[in-house]
This record gives sequence, C-alpha cells and structure tokens, in this order.
Amino acid sequence: MDRDLTEILAEWPFQPGQINVRLIQGKDGEPRIQVRLDLGLLQMLVDGRPDGQRPDGFDSLLELHEARIDELRMASQLGGTPEGDEGDLAGGDEDADEPALHVLTPEDCRLIREEAVQYYHRYIALLVLEDYEGVARDTSRNLRVLDLIAEHAATEEDRRSMEQNRPYVMMMRARALASMALRDEEPKAAAFAIDEGIEALRQYYTEQDAPEAFEQSGEVSMLREMREALVPKLPLSQKAELRQRLEAAIGAENYELAAILRDELRMIGGDSGQSA
Repeated sequence: MDRDLTEILAEWPFQPGQINVRLIQGKDGEPRIQVRLDLGLLQMLVDGRPDGQRPDGFDSLLELHEARIDELRMASQLGGTPEGDEGDLAGGDEDADEPALHVLTPEDCRLIREEAVQYYHRYIALLVLEDYEGVARDTSRNLRVLDLIAEHAATEEDRRSMEQNRPYVMMMRARALASMALRDEEPKAAAFAIDEGIEALRQYYTEQDAPEAFEQSGEVSMLREMREALVPKLPLSQKAELRQRLEAAIGAENYELAAILRDELRMIGGDSGQSA
C-alpha cells in the first residue's frame, strides 16, 4: 500500500526549536495525539498503551508482568505455583524475607524499555497540551516500570539500565502535580507538590549514596526554580498580612488603625517593626 504523506506534512510544517503537538479526532471518534517531527509524524492514543496494542490482553507489558508477579506471590503464599509459571520462579535465598518471584529476561527488559519510551513521548506531548493529569498518570506509570526492572531483571546490567532516568521522571511528575494545583488556583497545594518532589529526590540520592549529586541535580534546580516562581502567588501568613496593613495605615497617616494593627501583631507574637 503506497500512501504519500507529502500533503499531510505540508499542511502542518515542522517548526524547529519547539515541540509541535496537536490533538485530533480519529475516524473512530477517539482522540489522538500527533507530534510533528522533522521527518514525519508521530501519532499516539491518549489512553492506554500509546500504540494501541494490548499484549496478551493487558493494557501494557507493565500490567502483564505485574499481574504475573501478583499471581506468583499469591501462589507462593498458598504454597503452590501457578500452572505454567515454574520457569518464572527464581532460585532465591531461602533465608531471604521474600524470594524473587518473577524474573525478567534481557528480552523482556528490552521490550519493557521500548514500551516505556512510548509513554515518555506521550507525557512530553501531554505537557505541551497542558493535560497535567495525563502527565502525572504516565510518569507514575513509568516509575513503576523502573521499580519492576530494578527488582526483577535477571542481569545487573538490566537492573541498572533505566535508573539514570528516575530523577527526571520524578521531577516531571512533581511538575505535573504542581501544574494541576496551579490550574485549580491552589498555590499552596502546588508548593506542597514541589516540596514533596524535592524531598523524594533528596531521599533517592541519599539511598544511592550520592548526597552530593542532589545539589548538582538539574531536576532539583528546576523544581526549586518553579517553587521560587510560586512565592508571589502564595497566600500571606497572618503576620505578613498584618505587617502590610500596618505599613499601609502608617503611609496613609491613619494612626488609630495603625495602633490597632500593632496591638494585633503583638498579640500573635509579631514585632511591628514600625513606630507611628
């Protein structure tokens, strides 16, 4: 089948230096995300696996392997093994708290990583479209991928293969949660989401025995910059509000009101710092 894309590409020229994204409606009535690349188009579903495939009837390979792990864990607790899953059991240490229940082969890991890249492309596109719920969903999902591979890959190389991506995914998730709160005019919730993201990164680098990397992290810097930009939008504390009103009252030479505000500041333990 020969279908020339020249007309479609000409209708939507590629613009260097920015992410070219749009949301369209498919022939089936379902939305599609399209990303214009320099050499063509990338099209993804908004929900489910971006390419629409359902491996073994599951939404994604991640869900497939998570389901197998749950089955094996339940069978282990009941003293048995699901039929046909004997090869998934690892020869773990009998003294371990919980032996490895499911082992990912190098080929499993390769396919899971390729699938994760699809979700990466989608959450970047969703960020441009300001679909922050979608970004939070897909970044949370990819963090589960990192955990899956780190805990169940057969080789050390595979177990470490995606760890360098974890700080970035954590940052993007925090950014999405903060953006959702800002959209809902909840700056305090946004600041909380950013603070949680920064603390999660601090804990991650501490667990990696690399606390110095925390201060050098570009992801931490990005979240801190976002946090600083939020400060003017945060509601004033009671003391700060009273101080501003006091300064305004003095500037207007309303000394009676200034005296009242000064007394209120002293009652809550704040020093007015002004003299009428």
